[in-house]
Amino acid sequence: MISKINLENILFLDIETVPETQYFSDLSETKQALWESKSKYQRKEDYTAEEFYDRAGIWAEFGKIVCISVGYFNILNDLRTFRTTSFFGDEIKILKDFKNLLETHFNQTKHLLCAHNGKEFDFPYIARRMIIHNIELPNKLNLFGKKPWEVPHIDTLELWKFGDYKTYTSLKLMTNVLGIPSPKDDIDGSEVCRVFYEDNDIDRIVIYCEKDTIAVAQIFLRLRGDTILSDDEIIHI
Repeated sequence: MISKINLENILFLDIETVPETQYFSDLSETKQALWESKSKYQRKEDYTAEEFYDRAGIWAEFGKIVCISVGYFNILNDLRTFRTTSFFGDEIKILKDFKNLLETHFNQTKHLLCAHNGKEFDFPYIARRMIIHNIELPNKLNLFGKKPWEVPHIDTLELWKFGDYKTYTSLKLMTNVLGIPSPKDDIDGSEVCRVFYEDNDIDRIVIYCEKDTIAVAQIFLRLRGDTILSDDEIIHI
C-alpha cells in the first residue's frame, strides 16, 4: 500500500521536451524522411510532416530534454518540507547531472522515482536520450532483466486508473478533481516549444516544470489520504 511508503524515499520528477531542432528544414534529409514515416499515423492526411513537426518533442528519437525538475520530502520532528530543484541547459549536462543525483542520493533499493504518466513518458524518454548520448543508464532507469515488482517506479496516472487501462487522465484534470492548486496557470505543454525556441525563456519553462513536479507530489499525497503541501512547506533550491 502506498500509505506505507516512506515519503523521503521518493524522488518526484517531471521533464520538459522540445523538437531536436527549431525547424523541420534543419533536419537532415534522412531524418526528415524518418519523421514523415514515424508521424504518418498520428497526423494522417490532416497535416504534412513539416506542419506536424512542432509535436516532435514527444518522441525521444526526434526530441530533446530541456529541463528535468525534481522534488523530495524532508521530514524532521513531524515538520514536513518539499524541496525542488531543476536541471536545465545543455541536454547532455542535464542528463549527467540527473544521473549523478540518482547515483549519489537515490541509489538504494528503497528509493523510488515518481512521475505522472512516468512509465509511458518521462522514465523511458530519459533512458532513451541517455543511450542516444552514450550515457550509461543508472540503475533506477535500467529495467533490463527486472521483474515487474522490481521496477522502482511509481506512476500517479497508473495509481489513478485502479486497473482501468482504457483511459488517460491529465495532470491538470487530476489536480482539479482532487482540489489541488493547478500548475497550469501560465503555459501548458503545447507552448513549451515556442517558449524555448522563439522566446528563449528557459526560466519560464523551469518554473512550469517545477510546478508540475509539485503537482505530482500533491496528487501522491491525496492518493495516500495525506494533507497536501502548503506554500510554506515548499522550498525551491
